Order: sequence, then C-alpha cells, then structure tokens
Amino acid sequence: MTALERVSKTLRLEEPDRVPVYPILSGVTRHLVNASYREWATNAEICAAAYIKAAEQYRLDVICTLTDLSVEAADFGAQIVYPENEAAHPEFGTRRLAAVEDYRTVQPVDPHTGPRMSEHIKLCQRLVEAKGKEIPIVAFTFGPLGITSMLRGQEEFFMDLILEPEAVKYAIAAVTETLMDYYDALMDTGVHAIMMDTLFASESIMSKSMWLEFEGEYVRRLAERVHERGCMMMVHNCGNGIYFDAQIETMQPEAISFLHLPDDVTTPAELKKKYGHQTTLIGHVDPTWIVQASEDEVRDECKKQIDLYKQGGGYILATGCEYPANADLRNAEVMVETAETYGRYA
Repeated sequence: MTALERVSKTLRLEEPDRVPVYPILSGVTRHLVNASYREWATNAEICAAAYIKAAEQYRLDVICTLTDLSVEAADFGAQIVYPENEAAHPEFGTRRLAAVEDYRTVQPVDPHTGPRMSEHIKLCQRLVEAKGKEIPIVAFTFGPLGITSMLRGQEEFFMDLILEPEAVKYAIAAVTETLMDYYDALMDTGVHAIMMDTLFASESIMSKSMWLEFEGEYVRRLAERVHERGCMMMVHNCGNGIYFDAQIETMQPEAISFLHLPDDVTTPAELKKKYGHQTTLIGHVDPTWIVQASEDEVRDECKKQIDLYKQGGGYILATGCEYPANADLRNAEVMVETAETYGRYA
C-alpha cells in the first residue's frame, strides 16, 4: 500500500496493511536542508524541500505542515520573533491589540497577500505537486481563538473573555472570516485535510462551556466549509483533558491528534471504546519524553500504544505534539520501524 492508501483506509475506520505512522517532524526537518529556523519557517521552497526529504528519508505516512502557531497572527499584524533554535512566536512586549478597544479594529485580511499565510499556501501547493499522489498532505492551522489570543497576549486575553466578551467575539468573527478564505485557498491546492489546532478546548485552559461559547460555533462554520468541499477536517490538541465530545459535536473531525486523554475517560482502553468508532485517533507518544528515552523504551511504548489502539483500524501512531526541534532523529526512526514491523495487521 502507498501511504495515501494506508491512511485513507485507516480514516474509514478499517484495517490497512499496518498501522500508519508519523512522528510530527516539523522544525527539526530544517537540519535536513541546512536551513536556519527563520528560512525554514518563511520560505515555502525551503520548507517543502525539508518536508519532502523527511518523508522520504524516514518513510512517513503523513506530511503535516506545522511550522509554528503564529502564521495567521503575523498577517493580522502581530510582531513575530524568529529564534534560531525554537519556533517563531509573537513579540511578548509588543501587542497588536494593546487595549480592549482594539478588538474592534480587527478586520478580515486577504490570505493570498499576507506574507505568512500566502507562503503557507505555496508550501501546500509544492507538497501536493511533489507528493500528493503518494502521501496525504495535511495543512496545519491555528484556531480562531488561539489566533486572537496571540494578538492580545494571554493574561489580558483571559481577563477580556470575562469582562469584555462581545469585544473579543468581534475580533474572533473577523479572524474566522479570514480563515474561511484561507481554508478555501489551502483546499484549492489539493491538500487532503485541514488540521486545526484547538489549543483552548481542554481542561488545562478553560471550561467546556466557555470554549463552546468563544470558539465552538466559529469552528463549526469552518468545519462545515471543509466538508462541503469534500476535504477532511482534523483536530490537533495537546492540552490536558481535551474535549473530544464537544469537538466531535461541533466539527465532526475525521481524526483527532492528541497528547493527553480526554476529560471524560480515565484509560486509553476507555478512550478507544468510547471514541474509536467516531474518529481516527492520532497519537500519542510524549515528545518531551522521547528526547530522553532509549531506543528500547521508545519501541516498547510504541508497541504498547499499538496494542491499545490498533484493533479495527482508526489509529495512526504519532507523537502527541511536534517532535522536538533540536532532538536527534533516531527515535523517530524507531517509531517508524516499530509501526512497520509490530504494527502489521493479520
């Protein structure tokens, strides 16, 4: 089977030849093309070359275009810092939304002209052209709540959610309108899925009712657009106690990428039983642990997770979040090797 065939069958909750696998190799791939972090994050040609080389060299079953979470925020005016050894992020001392009144200055922007979103569109186009017939290409985006928070700053943003909810919603609505156009542009490239990072949909950040109020209806609209166009909707969330139920209800995602168990189950077996027939599970080897783990420990953990989740299909072995950007790649190879051997279906 090709990776595309393997993953397609898995997403239909069927058993392919083996468990698909993709350590989420993102920033670490810059080393494969001798690029700086900034070059890799802002130049579509360089980034595409890195992802293609990683997919070929490490036999990945998915290419997911996670560069950093500030792609969209940058085009809304956030000042972005590009460190050499970690992902880009907004400048902490300079805020696009300096005061509550500034929320109402947020207007939709054109993703085709924004410097970072337009480059991400190009990246997806290059990857689809080069590998789209063999490997699923998943376009990674941040959710509207997360983007808006980056424009304001976390501490102020959480106070505003409580004290100025309508002002916040005004900005979230404008961000969502932009994402509608952005998703259309990404889907025009031929990507197989859109993956949205819904960071705030977890117990570690906010209540389920608050998430539904401030992001639920906005992501529902986005997911409906994706499904209307015949594309797949996926979710990534590496928070503690993530809300599988609320996100499945609002977005009907074909897959959820996760690190920690959802809020309403206590064991991996319970997770598989409760949600394994509703969506494909992607995860959830801890990327911070994998840096220090031995090859044998990684192999054992992968076997454990394969045993827990593989029955009946609907499972992709992956790290629960981005593979550390400065880590040795040998343990990523171990994950792939384990899926290729131990992860085979009868």
